[in-house]
Amino acid sequence: MPLDLKNLITTRLGENYRLHEQHLNSTLVSVQRIIGFDHVYAQARGCYLYDLDGHDYLDFLSGYSVFNIGRNHPAVQQAIRDVLEMDLPNMVQMDCSLLSGLLAEALLKKLPSHLNAIFFCNSGTEATEGAIKFARAATGRTGLVSIEKAFHGLTNGSLSVMGDVHFQEGFGPLLGGCTRIAMGDFAALKAKLERRDIAAFIIEPVQGKGVQFPKDDFYVKAQQLCRETGTLFICDEVQTGLGRTGKWWGFENWNLEPDIITVAKSLSGGYVPVAAIVARREIYQKTFSRLDRCVVHSSTFGRNNLAMACGLATLQVLDDENLVEQARVNGEELRKRLDALKEKHSLIKEVRGLGMMIAIEFHQPKEFAAKMGWKLLHMVESELFAQMIVTTLFKKHRILTQIAGHGMDVLKILPPLVTGEKEIERFVNALDDVLADCRKFPGPIWDFGTQLVKHSLRRKPAKVTSSAQI
Repeated sequence: MPLDLKNLITTRLGENYRLHEQHLNSTLVSVQRIIGFDHVYAQARGCYLYDLDGHDYLDFLSGYSVFNIGRNHPAVQQAIRDVLEMDLPNMVQMDCSLLSGLLAEALLKKLPSHLNAIFFCNSGTEATEGAIKFARAATGRTGLVSIEKAFHGLTNGSLSVMGDVHFQEGFGPLLGGCTRIAMGDFAALKAKLERRDIAAFIIEPVQGKGVQFPKDDFYVKAQQLCRETGTLFICDEVQTGLGRTGKWWGFENWNLEPDIITVAKSLSGGYVPVAAIVARREIYQKTFSRLDRCVVHSSTFGRNNLAMACGLATLQVLDDENLVEQARVNGEELRKRLDALKEKHSLIKEVRGLGMMIAIEFHQPKEFAAKMGWKLLHMVESELFAQMIVTTLFKKHRILTQIAGHGMDVLKILPPLVTGEKEIERFVNALDDVLADCRKFPGPIWDFGTQLVKHSLRRKPAKVTSSAQI
């Protein structure tokens, strides 16, 4: 008897958290309940999630930037149907599939001509792992340099170039020869690269944690230094690529020419995981250097037909709907309106970002009542204030956002690139309302903040926050 999947989902929808608590990550379930995110969603379209009662939730998290083209886009759905209906041979392995060749061709058309060889895999962290291997094979060196607070993935090699010790704790020893510098510290980078034992310098053009990026020519100077010292320059475009920053690629904001880039997340269209390592051909061939090394680096599901079809459809949607330009224009408008809130709310320190990758950083307010609440939360955990804002936006206004990282007073939003005027207006008005509530101490919003304090103290040394971006 075939599986009746529709009936199974319909009859058991609502058991989500019980099943996860029993069989998956019970700690995550506990955190979601504490911060009020333990909702069951029944449907999703575009910028919105819908609960069992049909209430909409504005999704400004986008699955950590997976849903650049919005959720459940019909063009990607149709591509999946087409592949399934054709009964194509899939993952033969000892062949060269058409769809992977077509996606490589289409993706390379969106990149500078010097990046002309692609390896497909499944996730951002797998792409990072492969990029590390490619860099070491091409240079004969082992050292790696990254930037503090960087996020490059959660497998062993990726953790080794991670800039956040929170994620590394308990998983050592990691790869040797990996060091970090502060964002913008050219002197420190120069000292490391001039030893000429560094295979690659890896950056996120815009850091996912905190949405930080240099305001000067640091990246340009760093790239030139890499050229002078024989160090490869890697751009992690897993979150910043495919229009997120208002350009096709984050590195274009500085007119960079990286030797390797990594791509993932939104290339999937939100359906089947797909990632890529894109490199100069001469670098690529140093890994696949002999006939007996033609599969020395491989990935079983990396070129599967469904993933390739999703990638092709996603690129087409980005073009057809002009979403990269829309992200630039609407991102500028959204930041302008958020920046205007600084005049009303002394809590806002800075609004920063590129395209639809935006951070709102908070600091101690001027108003006496709000200042009292701020100090109470910061006596326990610095990120509790941002969590209070995130949860209130969710509970009161049905808007999904996130904290930008551990220990940060930063709210981060990653709106789908299909976001328009209606969604911008809803978010800005909601944040305005929530920050106005912060002036009322004591008050409902601070009551929830007090609950967070109690949970945090009860669970010390563990921290109670929403998970930072992945």
